[in-house]
Amino acid sequence: TNSSFWDTKGSNQPDLLCGRSAHNTFVKGHFPVLLCSIIVLGGFLKACLKNSEVVVLTILFLAGFVIGHLAYNFVEMHQIVYPLLRTSSFSLYCYFSPLIIFTAALDVDFYVLKNVLWQVLLTGLISFFVAVVIVGNVVMKFNNDSWDLQSCLLFSMTIAITDPVHSVNSLKTIGISKMYTDIIRGESMIVCSFTTILFGFFRSNILHLSVLREYHILVDLILNISGSIICGYWCARIIHFIFTDLFGNTLTNIILYFSMVYMIFYMVEFFGMSGLVALVTVGLNLDSLSFKPRIKLIISKFLIMFSSMFQHLIYAFFGIVIGCGQTKYFRAHTVVFILILFATVNVVRLVTIVLVSPILMYSTYEYNWKWGAVIAWSGIKGIFSLLLAPDVYNLAEQKIESPQMFILYVQVVSLMTMGINSYMMTHFARTLGLCAISLSRQMAMLNAIKHIQEIIQNTITLFKTEKILTNVNWTLVEEKTKIKYSIPFYHISHDSNGEQSTTDDALIEEARLHIAMIQMSSFEKQCKDGILGVEAARILIGATKSYCPIQRKFMSIYDVFTYVKARSWLMHFKDMLTFMEYHKVKSFSILPWKNKFLVFAYHIVLSEEFEYTGHIISFLYIYPMILHLWPIARKLNVLSLMLVNSYFVTLCVLQSALKIIILKKSYFCQHWNTVEFFIMLIGIVDVFCIYFVKLRPENLVLIQITVVIGYLRIIRFIPLIKLIIPLLIKTVEVQIKKRLSLMYSITKGYIKSQEDTAFLIQQISSRESIYQKLYKILEINKRDAVKELGLIEHEGRNVLIALKTKQAIRNVIAKALKNLTFLWSRGIIENHEGIEMNKVLLAKIKALNNFPMEIPPPTPDKYLHNIVWLQNKDVLIEFFKQRAKLAYFDYGEIICKEGEMPQGIYLIISGMAIVHGSAPTFGIDSNLRSDRESITKFTDYCTCGDIIGELSCLLKRENEYTATCETILQACFISLEDLYEGFDVFWPSLEYKIWLKLALKTAYQYFESALVDEDLKFQKCVALNLAYVATLSSYNEMTIDNTTMKFVIVVYGSVIDTRTEVPYLAPCILPKTCEQVQGTSDLSKLLVVQASEPAKNNNHPRVLSSVKNRRANLSW
Repeated sequence: TNSSFWDTKGSNQPDLLCGRSAHNTFVKGHFPVLLCSIIVLGGFLKACLKNSEVVVLTILFLAGFVIGHLAYNFVEMHQIVYPLLRTSSFSLYCYFSPLIIFTAALDVDFYVLKNVLWQVLLTGLISFFVAVVIVGNVVMKFNNDSWDLQSCLLFSMTIAITDPVHSVNSLKTIGISKMYTDIIRGESMIVCSFTTILFGFFRSNILHLSVLREYHILVDLILNISGSIICGYWCARIIHFIFTDLFGNTLTNIILYFSMVYMIFYMVEFFGMSGLVALVTVGLNLDSLSFKPRIKLIISKFLIMFSSMFQHLIYAFFGIVIGCGQTKYFRAHTVVFILILFATVNVVRLVTIVLVSPILMYSTYEYNWKWGAVIAWSGIKGIFSLLLAPDVYNLAEQKIESPQMFILYVQVVSLMTMGINSYMMTHFARTLGLCAISLSRQMAMLNAIKHIQEIIQNTITLFKTEKILTNVNWTLVEEKTKIKYSIPFYHISHDSNGEQSTTDDALIEEARLHIAMIQMSSFEKQCKDGILGVEAARILIGATKSYCPIQRKFMSIYDVFTYVKARSWLMHFKDMLTFMEYHKVKSFSILPWKNKFLVFAYHIVLSEEFEYTGHIISFLYIYPMILHLWPIARKLNVLSLMLVNSYFVTLCVLQSALKIIILKKSYFCQHWNTVEFFIMLIGIVDVFCIYFVKLRPENLVLIQITVVIGYLRIIRFIPLIKLIIPLLIKTVEVQIKKRLSLMYSITKGYIKSQEDTAFLIQQISSRESIYQKLYKILEINKRDAVKELGLIEHEGRNVLIALKTKQAIRNVIAKALKNLTFLWSRGIIENHEGIEMNKVLLAKIKALNNFPMEIPPPTPDKYLHNIVWLQNKDVLIEFFKQRAKLAYFDYGEIICKEGEMPQGIYLIISGMAIVHGSAPTFGIDSNLRSDRESITKFTDYCTCGDIIGELSCLLKRENEYTATCETILQACFISLEDLYEGFDVFWPSLEYKIWLKLALKTAYQYFESALVDEDLKFQKCVALNLAYVATLSSYNEMTIDNTTMKFVIVVYGSVIDTRTEVPYLAPCILPKTCEQVQGTSDLSKLLVVQASEPAKNNNHPRVLSSVKNRRANLSW
């Protein structure tokens, strides 16, 4: 174990870090001044030399060397640096390494690393052993300082470590794929962790054991690594629990975060494991979802700041240590040996890449020889090599006169690799075209720039109408705000004709990666908004990153279920437990016996006391069984054990006999009775064997059989399992409910991400063919997810009602928090009151953790309250409640058929239906639709709360779709006659409200991005008249006032601009240039969104939105 952390051997270490004896004491207060001066100098140099970290570290090293040399020659300077020289090397390692390794691990994407985990492990191990072999041989051959074998071995292990921070810094600045930076960083952390564990073995002298040395090393290594990983995992869970607390204070969290990093390191080291491995595990298991919103950004800034400061201190400190040594050891051969070491570490890296290239080519389709050439220069040495360098001398068997030379070699080689290797990596990446942006990515960037430019132009147009800005020089404003962005590393491949040779497949592949990023962004936003749980968001993000490396793979909901491995094993386990559950004997209504003994036995067998007595007997037999298995106790209590065994068997016989007498043949229908009967038979055989052994003690075969049967007495405890089974069933049911809620949240979050992506795919690719293919893929995936959502809802109705209720409460409270923040920021609410109100709302959110997992569904008549156009009014609800009927449909039964007249509307109470048919006509005449692009078929799914048949009933026209049950379905049916009777009774408001509801749904379905700033809830539109529906029949006209009408959306039918005679077919947004329209269909419906104030003449970029492909996805 790594016991040297707390108990270092003084005989193996010099008094001073540089190996010299101290003859002067330190001067109080001067060393902190030196410490602060180094920090200030490092910060000043970093501010002046922003992109030259290696220059900053070199200057600090040289400054430290000068200070050390002065300390060697002057007592006053030596007294200042004395505290540093008295500090042990292992203490410096414990001060600086935890925070730096944790910062590096936190920046690694665990989901990306998990996909190539075994490849990274092999790469790290191969890199370590190749470096030890090659560097060790080179050091032994070319070194003139008489290093022994152990010193050469430790030095080669030290210089084999690739720095996890600096090895990828240069690649991150030029936009290299994060997958490769994570592979390099993951490999460096593996080598670093493995090396520190081996150094711990050397410190604890485990390698010098004389007996079973290899066995002890292997076992200790396995326990060290596995124990550290387990500790790190649970520490990550604790950190996640602490930092997701809604009441946590940001400043307190940051302080606690930094203290926990060191506490985890020291505690794990205290228990003899590797603190570095534990911190790497903690960092990999934490992500942006492990913290409250915006907390990770603050913590990351602090970590980067402290890591940079620690690096500056380390290079300056070791420069001081080297300067404190004698300069007579610095010879020409020192320079030659450093150059040999530099060449050797690069050769080692090249050999490693050659060996692991087949592995990486097999695992990642993007890897090729170009990437190999770049990664071959990634063997940059840094902090951890430097921190372990002093231990080469401390742990060496033979001490040399110049211990500072170990540090000098490592420090100079690390600076050379930082400068030369970093430059060569970026140079090779640019030269080989790995930084070139593909044509598809360029197109996406150009589309984004164009979109931003449109927004800027619209904003300028809006501001021009402001009276206070009338004297602004708008020409200068337009000139200064015009975006002139040149895409870096521009590169386009051309074919022989000089045209761009990028195919649709390449563009789709690039678009697929963009879609994956949009989806992950959607998952994170849903999680921060409280729509999606942390576990569900983490699963969705992990699944997306897992499927990203697979070419041409668009993640479907079935892929997500495969990734999470669903819940099938829980169901099978529950079925097994249900089968094993003990069922009590049912009592007879009329006793079939008149015999008093049988009646008495019947009452005994059916009593609970009888069952409890059997369990008590089994529990009491535990102590005799322990004595029987314990050889010494068995010899001392032979007669007692035989008597107890006989009593136990007798009671078992009595129990089984009573049950058989009462139950007769039905006794063996209960499997637990069969088990008890079998145990009784084994017990009888056991008793007889013991009796025969007494009669014939010389028979060895009989004795052996008796011994074997004696050990079979352990099966007498099997019936106790039936006491645990009910508890296990309840536990499994709870887990199934949690899993069902999780799967529902995952599916719901996936559907929302598909919807978010659908609004942005036009920005990903402007080529129409690509847009069509992407939209089709997204719609198919969304449809499959909606289907799965309905199946999940049908499977666990009560659970999902509770989950939906919980989400509704969370959304309402989140809205209240948002309004509170607005009022607070405007000064309407004072600071104290704002804090108290915020605590109250957060407490309500936290209380949702104890929300019940099941809520019984409401009665069918209560579902009428969910029909939005009834507005929860008692008069309307009571009217339809008297006329509504419950309708039940089996799987596969048709609810309504395309081309038939509607019978009424169906409000789905439970179950799911699939809706499929021709493209919606929106009331447009066929002669107008003939030249329009249309989709022949569409498919959608309707689940609990959806209404089927509204539009067809309003129009009294044939159904345009067929609705078929996918599960057993229950619906509330309102006939067409009853509906129109309601129209007559509540004329004209009821029919108008249904049209308003359908108009709002159509508008949001097709123009959500344009209406994103509008709060067009149905209730608000009715109460505040934010939007209304205008009706136009054929040849009727309507004047559009742009000062009072913000948007005019054709949601049904078609109109024509009376001035330009341009036709507008539903669904579309009329442009601002349109002043008067005329209906061209028998019935046209226009949704008018009113302006809250006189509208500015801003040409919305999405006016006249053509929705050719969304037409087929209208939610019925």
